[in-house]
Amino acid sequence: MIKQAAYAVEPWCVREQELNLDTLAQSESVFALSNGHVGLRGNLDEGEPHGLPGTYLNSVYELRPLPYAEAGYGYPESGQTVINVTNGKLFRLLVNDEPFDVRYGELRSHERLLDLRAGTLTRKAEWTSPADDTVRVTSVRLVSLVQRAVAAICYEVEAVDQPVRIVVQSELVANETLPTAGKDPRAAASLESPLAPEECAATDQSVVMVHCTRESGLRVGAAMGHEIDCPDGTIDTGVLNDVGRVTVATRLEPGRRLRIIKYLAYGWSSQRSRPALHDQVIAALAAARLTGWDGLLREQREYLDDFWAGADVEVDGDAEVQQAVRFALFHVLQAGARGERRPIAAKGLTGPGYDGHTFWDTESFVLPVLTFTQPRAVADALRWRHSTLDNARARARQLGLEGATFPWRTIQGDECSGYWPAGTAAFHIGADIAYAVVRYLSATGDEAFARDYGLELLVETARLWRSLGHHDAQGRFRIDGVTGPDEYSALADNNVYTNLMAQRNLQAAADLAERHPEQAERLGVTDEETASWRDAAADMYIPYDRRLQVHPQSEGFTEHAPWDFESTGPDQYPLMLNFPYFDIYRKQVVKQADLVLAMHLRGDAFTPEQKARNFAYYEALTVRDSSLSACTQAVMAAETGHLDLAHDYLGEAALMDLDDLEHNTRDGLHIASLAGAWTALVGGLGGMRVDDDTLAFTPRLPGGITRLAFRVRYRGRRLKVTVTAHQAVYELLDGDPLEITHGGERVALDGGAVSRPVTPPPIRPTPTQPRGRAPRRRGE
Repeated sequence: MIKQAAYAVEPWCVREQELNLDTLAQSESVFALSNGHVGLRGNLDEGEPHGLPGTYLNSVYELRPLPYAEAGYGYPESGQTVINVTNGKLFRLLVNDEPFDVRYGELRSHERLLDLRAGTLTRKAEWTSPADDTVRVTSVRLVSLVQRAVAAICYEVEAVDQPVRIVVQSELVANETLPTAGKDPRAAASLESPLAPEECAATDQSVVMVHCTRESGLRVGAAMGHEIDCPDGTIDTGVLNDVGRVTVATRLEPGRRLRIIKYLAYGWSSQRSRPALHDQVIAALAAARLTGWDGLLREQREYLDDFWAGADVEVDGDAEVQQAVRFALFHVLQAGARGERRPIAAKGLTGPGYDGHTFWDTESFVLPVLTFTQPRAVADALRWRHSTLDNARARARQLGLEGATFPWRTIQGDECSGYWPAGTAAFHIGADIAYAVVRYLSATGDEAFARDYGLELLVETARLWRSLGHHDAQGRFRIDGVTGPDEYSALADNNVYTNLMAQRNLQAAADLAERHPEQAERLGVTDEETASWRDAAADMYIPYDRRLQVHPQSEGFTEHAPWDFESTGPDQYPLMLNFPYFDIYRKQVVKQADLVLAMHLRGDAFTPEQKARNFAYYEALTVRDSSLSACTQAVMAAETGHLDLAHDYLGEAALMDLDDLEHNTRDGLHIASLAGAWTALVGGLGGMRVDDDTLAFTPRLPGGITRLAFRVRYRGRRLKVTVTAHQAVYELLDGDPLEITHGGERVALDGGAVSRPVTPPPIRPTPTQPRGRAPRRRGE
C-alpha cells in the first residue's frame, strides 16, 4: 500500500520526494500521462527497474481464448486484452561505461512531480556511480492534450564535480518482456510478443516502426525524432529487430549539460495500409517538431488553464482531499480528452488492469464528471457506443431479444465476459448508456447529437427492455433474472436499480422520438411502439418491503439470510476472493451501492423518509469490495444528513489510488472512483442534481470542511458555486442568464453573485456498517 507520506500534500501537484522500489508499480500508475488516445505509464526513463512497463493506444488489443469448464450457448468465444505497444519512453544512460541504474551506486536524491496545471511529469535525480562519478539527470515528459498523436520528453544530463564520458541511447522498443500477472482475476492477461514487425526504418536521428497484432490484425505505428544539444559529441542512428536507437556520446565538463528533446508519434488502424500508417506517424512527428518543445509546453498549459476554469474544485479544511480531487479530475480528463469515438476504460490508459476493458463505470461514474466539465469528451464516448450498435444488436438476437444488448466488458464492442451471471445478465448497462445520453442532452442542449446519435441509442435500448420484461397477471411490468450493480447478488427478479433506470430509459426514448419524428420514422419507430414503452414505464414494478419499510434491493432480497459479518475476518475481504459465489449470492451482503445508487440517480422515485430508511438499512450490509461504492454512499450520506460520514466516504473515493486502498493500483488507476471524488463533493456536499433540465443545489458541509467551491459548465455557461457553513453563493461567470434552484427555491442568475442561506440537515441516528468495514474517519 502506498502511504500518503510518500507524496507531499500540495494543492496543484503530486510530488514523490524519494524513490521507493517496493511501491514502484503503484507510482507508475499515479504518474501516468495520457490524452485518451496515447497513454504512458510513469516508468523510469531508463526502463529499469520497473514494476510494469506500459505504453498504450486506446482500443489496441489482442484476442485470447476464453476457456470454459463446460461450453454453453451464447458464451463469448474469445476475449480482448489491451497490449503494451511500442515503448518510446526509454533513455539508457551510461556514465563512464557504468549504466545509470538506481539500484547500484548511490542515489543521492530523487524527486518526481506531476504538475496538474502544466500537464507534465518532471523527474530530478542525482546519482553517484559505483566508480564514484556523479551526474544530475532531469527529465520532463508530456502527452499532448492538443496534438492527439504526440508525446515528448526533454532529457538532460549534467556532470557535477568532475569530467565524465556520457552515452545516451534513446530507444523505441516493441514487444518488451512483461512481468507475469498475479492470481488476482482483475489483473490483465499476459500476452507474449503480440506485435509482428512490418517495418523498422531509421534516418538521421529518427526511427519509425510499424507492427501488426498477430491475432486481432490491428496495425500500430510509432515514430521518434530528436533535437540534440550535444557539446562535441557523436550521434548514431540504427534499428535491429524490434529496437530502434539513437545513440549520443559526449564528454561533459562539470556544470555542462547534454540536452535531448525527443518527439514521439503514435497511430493505429484496423484498415489503413502500412504505407498510410507510416505516413501518418511521420506527419504527426513533423507537426510536433514544428511546434517545438516550448510550443508543446505552452499548448498544454493553455489547454489545462481552460479546463480548470470550468472544472476546478476548491476544498478548505482538508488538504489531502483538495490535492486528491484535482489529481482525480486531471486523470479523468486524461482518460477521455482525446479519445475521439473510442471507449474510456476502467483504468483509462494508466495500466492493463481488467484487461483494459470498458464497463458501465464509464457511463455511470466518469461521464457525469465530464458532462459538466468537458462535454465534448462525453459526446465522443457516446458516439463510440453508437458505433458498436451493430455488435449490440447481434448480441441481442443471439440472446433472443429485441433492440441492443451492450457488452458488460469490452474493448471493441463484443462481449468479453466469460461469467454471464455477473456479465451478460447485468442488462442495466443499456439503461446506464441511455441515462448518460439523457444527462448529456440536458446539460448541453445538443439537438444535433440527439438526432444523429442519441435517439438511436435510446430507441434500441428501449426495445431491449420491452422484450426483456413482461406484464404479469397483476398488470405489473417485471424484469426478471437480471443482475444489478451489486455483483454479490446475481440473477434476481425486479432489481430496483435496473427497473427504475429502465423506466427512465423507456420514457426518454418515447419523448425523444416525439421530438424528432422524421428520424424516429427512419428507425422504424411507430406510435404503437412508443405507446408500449410508456405503458411499460408506467407499470414498472418497484418492490417494497412494508414490514421493514424499506425497498428490497431486488424482489425477496430482504427475506434472505443475513451474512455472518461477526465471523468474517478482515483478511477475508474482498469476499469474492475468499468465499464461493454460491454462498454470497444467497445472503444479504452487498458488494457495492445498488439500491443506494438508485436513490442517487432516480431520487425522484423515493420520498426523503424512504431514502433515510433505505440508506441506514443498506449501510449495515455494504462491504465496499468495489471501488465504485464509496462515492455513491458519500452522496446519499450527505443527502440524508450524515455529513461526517459523507466526508469519510469522500476521502475513501478520493484517496483510492494515492493511498492504494484496494492494493491493486499497480495495475492502473481506478478512474471511476477518481471521478467519484468529484461526485462526492459536487453531488454530495454541493447537493447538485439536474431536475427537469434545471440545475438544482442543496449544499451542506461537514465540520471538517470549512469552504467548498466548484465550477461547472452547463448549456454554454460557466457557473461557480461557493459553500460555507451558513451560506451558498452562486455566480454566473459567463454565458446567458440562467435560472437554478437552491433548496427548492428558484434563483435567477444574471451577472453578479447571489447568496442564499444553507439549511442544516435533519438529525437522524448514525447508521452502522458491517464489522470492520466502516470508512476511515477523516482527520484521524
